[in-house]
Amino acid sequence: MESISSDKDWRSFSPEPCNPSSSWPGMECKPGSDNLLHVTKLVFGTPPNPTCMNSATFPSQIFNLPFLQSIHFVSCFKTKKTTLFFPNSPSSSLKQLSFRSNPALISLIPPQISSLKSLQVLTLSQNHLYGKIPDSISSLNSLIHLDLSYNKLTGRIPAEIWRLNNLVDLDLSYNSLTGPIPPSIGELVKLQNLDLSSNSLTETIPESVEKLKILTFLALSDNKLSGYDPNGVAKLQKLEYLIMEGNPMFIPLPPELGRLPRLQELRLGSSGYSGMIPKSFCWLKNLTSLSLENNNLSGEIPPEFNGLRKIYHLNLSRNLLSGVVPFSSEFFRRLGRNLDLSGNARLCVNEHEGLNENVGVGVCGSNGSSSVDSDEMRKPLESSEAASLALGIWSWRSGAGFMGFSAVYFCLWSS
Repeated sequence: MESISSDKDWRSFSPEPCNPSSSWPGMECKPGSDNLLHVTKLVFGTPPNPTCMNSATFPSQIFNLPFLQSIHFVSCFKTKKTTLFFPNSPSSSLKQLSFRSNPALISLIPPQISSLKSLQVLTLSQNHLYGKIPDSISSLNSLIHLDLSYNKLTGRIPAEIWRLNNLVDLDLSYNSLTGPIPPSIGELVKLQNLDLSSNSLTETIPESVEKLKILTFLALSDNKLSGYDPNGVAKLQKLEYLIMEGNPMFIPLPPELGRLPRLQELRLGSSGYSGMIPKSFCWLKNLTSLSLENNNLSGEIPPEFNGLRKIYHLNLSRNLLSGVVPFSSEFFRRLGRNLDLSGNARLCVNEHEGLNENVGVGVCGSNGSSSVDSDEMRKPLESSEAASLALGIWSWRSGAGFMGFSAVYFCLWSS
């Protein structure tokens, strides 16, 4: 306690930490098979549990507690540099280990992490961890949840990750991981949530991803991924969120993605997609948000989009779309500021709609073209942003939170 919180001398105040009348804060005790109370849980940093002092450091002696099952340190290690330590001998009791938002936790992930054989939840997010993900982490085959996001990790995703065959959630986002996504990731057949976004992953998305039959959330945005098998992705029939913006795809927009019946959010912006917007996207009856901005899409907007009766967000900005915007007045009003069509010089709205200022396009002239007629708007691909796209420079387009939408949408074919 002394190395973490200094609000009281708890050794003197309460020599027995599990005494119900004077138990130590941040501790939870439960009776063991010997009918004695033992420390099973430690939580520091999140009220009503004790906060950590500024000079708090990680107490390695913590692993000497033989019945300890759960450790949580949130916003504890802020100023004094501390490192992770794991025991060399196997620990059979610990099931949950969480270190979140600790800026002074500057450390490699020790290979001795493999000693925590019973670990089911490992969260080491928003710290200052660096170096490679140790191969030994793949021996923790009881893991259900693994979160190493928002650190400084480098190197490749371990090829032996397939050994974590009980994983339900895997989050390695916001690091500096490189190399391809290992094909062995397709062996994690219990995965429901996979987030590898904001790294420097390369090559194509492995075809083995199609084996992840119960995946509901897939985020691969802001990497250097250059292709995938649309038919394989279309086999992920339980997918609800597909976030792949900011990758140098440079392929026609795949109509196969319209075969994902549960999809609620689809984000494919800033990826060099070309061709027309597939009408099959209107089959996405649960779609709440569609982001296709900053691509090379051409042709007219499918009028079938009017059938998306409850869509929440639509961004088609900075493309090469043309013609009259086919949306009804009711569609414009419903989306309001969540509709963005700007940066499409050859798009226009009928004057009677009276809503062109909201969507970023001009009123149609007598020949059906926009009355906003500058050369700059007519040649969007000559802008500095389009030049950046051609060079493969991608920018994060933060929209509403991934998991924040709940409405269900319906799409009807027009006759």
